[in-house]
Amino acid sequence: MISAEILGGLAIRNNARIVLLVLDGLGGLPDEVTGKTELEAARTPHMDELARWGICGMADPVARGITPGSGPGHLALFGYDPLKYQIGRGALAALGVNFQLGPNDVAARINFATVDRRGIVTDRRAGRIPTERNQQLCDKLRKIEIPGVKLFVETVKEHRAVVIFRAEGLTDQLSDSDPQKVGVPPLDVKPLSDEAARSAEIANNFISQSREFLKDEKPANMVLLRGFAKCPEVPSMGEIYGLNPAAIATYPMYKGIARLVGMDLLASGNRIADEFDTLADNFTEYDFFYLHIKRTDSAGEDGNFAEKVRLIEEVDTYMPQLTELNPDVVVITGDHSTPCALKAHSWHPVPVLLFSKWCRPDRVEVFSESQCLAGGLGRFPATEIMALALANALRLRKFGA
Repeated sequence: MISAEILGGLAIRNNARIVLLVLDGLGGLPDEVTGKTELEAARTPHMDELARWGICGMADPVARGITPGSGPGHLALFGYDPLKYQIGRGALAALGVNFQLGPNDVAARINFATVDRRGIVTDRRAGRIPTERNQQLCDKLRKIEIPGVKLFVETVKEHRAVVIFRAEGLTDQLSDSDPQKVGVPPLDVKPLSDEAARSAEIANNFISQSREFLKDEKPANMVLLRGFAKCPEVPSMGEIYGLNPAAIATYPMYKGIARLVGMDLLASGNRIADEFDTLADNFTEYDFFYLHIKRTDSAGEDGNFAEKVRLIEEVDTYMPQLTELNPDVVVITGDHSTPCALKAHSWHPVPVLLFSKWCRPDRVEVFSESQCLAGGLGRFPATEIMALALANALRLRKFGA
């Protein structure tokens, strides 16, 4: 696996423009009735046309058999080794709402959830409550007091929020309280190292008080914490690759990932159409664009096969708007697979399509898992996507003498 640092040593600047289109959770599994995945069931004539003139393959975000979180999945797409640059969801959520994490801060992602009278989780997302309701609940939780600790509770979006614990000596070596399934009670936060005992006690204190503050709320009467994290130091894409990168994303977490690697965040509306309009409006100002589509992943997590198919088809309708901009390189992929059959992220590799003037077309006729498996790129680590994009943009010099 080539490192971002080595790749950066080969990088050169030119005027070529790269578009990385990420359909979150793109990969799927065959439907029991039709035998087709969500991508295979979708009608995608414009992506298929790019596939015929491009080169395709399947990428493993972290490693074979490993189910990636969104953070590692995206870092890999940007060329960073996700095993070296590890970051939890909490830090990404905080960065996504533009909260500046300090050296004494530990952040954790909050899911507002529903528990029954026995304390059993019945909905890990509290019906995806509106963001406005989330803000009201966060106002309540800001009243929590823990001796020696400064607390910040911020709304992210829908059922997602973030809590930041600020005190000296805190560590992020903590287990999640989110059991990742319904029908069981929330877990206690446990220390994962000897020095984490106090941090675990603080997190459990917050959860206990949250339960009291939310006990009369419906449907969001509990919090689940996951992804405890401090903010790591990550070199920017500008420093490594000599790029002037920009991000178009609607969900705060993905804005946080983009901010972490030094991208400018472009203001955009929430519709898929708005995101493609934002790309067009800013196309001459940057040389690398990360365009993120979130709702394909949400549909996968909800097990809504028809909706995921519909969203993939909607994205395809805007592909002519993208190609009319004449980018030098287009990459279409996902950060991980989220099959509707599993209603969760999975370990399955993700289809990749790369189109440029300089690629060597393969025999793929349709952008799908089954055809990408036989594509010219083969099966490869997702960290190599950045190298391929830069190479096809003629932005890498020769390695060695």
